[in-house]
Amino acid sequence: MKPAIRSIRGTYWLVLMLASAVWVSACTPDDQNEGGASRSAGSVASQASAPDAPPARWVGLIAEYGADDDVRLVLEDESQLHLRRGEVAYPLEEASADEFLGRPPGADEAERLLFTRGGDGRAAGFQLGEAYFTRREIGTVGGETFRIDPVRDVEELRLEALAASPPVEEGPFRESALVELTSLDPTIKLDIRYATTNNFMNAVFYEDSRAFLQRPAADAVVRAHHALATYGYGLLIHDGYRPWYVTKMFWDATPTPQREFVANPASGSRHNRGAAVDLSLYDLVTGEATAMPSSYDEFSHRAYADYPGGTARQRWQRELLRQVMESEAFTVNSGEWWHFNYRDWREYGIQNEVFGEIGTPREGAAVP
Repeated sequence: MKPAIRSIRGTYWLVLMLASAVWVSACTPDDQNEGGASRSAGSVASQASAPDAPPARWVGLIAEYGADDDVRLVLEDESQLHLRRGEVAYPLEEASADEFLGRPPGADEAERLLFTRGGDGRAAGFQLGEAYFTRREIGTVGGETFRIDPVRDVEELRLEALAASPPVEEGPFRESALVELTSLDPTIKLDIRYATTNNFMNAVFYEDSRAFLQRPAADAVVRAHHALATYGYGLLIHDGYRPWYVTKMFWDATPTPQREFVANPASGSRHNRGAAVDLSLYDLVTGEATAMPSSYDEFSHRAYADYPGGTARQRWQRELLRQVMESEAFTVNSGEWWHFNYRDWREYGIQNEVFGEIGTPREGAAVP
């Protein structure tokens, strides 16, 4: 049976604020963010295919506007732009390319909303009555990769991290059974950002573009991949098992105000246990990655699993990914739509093997 896909009207409004105020990290330590994102009890839509993309002339208007204490969100839903403030949203009727009319609930007359655009076609802001609302620059523009300025030289941090030891944990734990995802199904696509410089640290961390998970989690990912084919999608993997020393590098390189975005190596992350996966969707026909309300690894509240902005198509695709993964015993990270934890992550210990060592006997282990 196909999972039901919720419409924007069934999603509760997350109060928009500065990303650093309430951010829940992609790389959260194991004692945080256990429950995943909340869900509202609103209506659901039984739509079996993605909504159409909005007209190109609207794309540059879809954004957040205003001051921190008075945010207005322009989003697309049901083939119309909507203006939203807090929990109240209403549709906008297009009068011209930059002029829209909307009637707030309870209002006697429609309001006129006039956008001003920059040279790139994106709206710089809009006039509404006597007030002008300036565009808020949230996250990254056009799917660009979010990046930080490491506080120390990355290669120095690499040497320190490789020489360090993971935290000692109380067991017992299940024996690790990491398996490469593409060995189970080669039609799963990879975009392993940490094997390139296309990541928030602008540095290479993995020696190969590969993705591993503990076997039960890997089998569940393959089943989810097959289920998505019904809708014309496949899974695009960004990250799976992550050696502990990489988690330590992330922590040591990140400025203190941004450390809420990365896992503390003192407790490790579920990636270190091989029981967390970062992924998205790709179109089976075009082979291209699908658009979501935020880019992967974006440090902003657009990455929330229930962020109500963007387009109906983006939110539908994000919800499809979530529901298919949840049907296979994964839980979404509430701060990142792409990050899913497998149900038995606690049963595995923190690991530090590099990819080339996976599957080789550990020192002191009995060899059959």
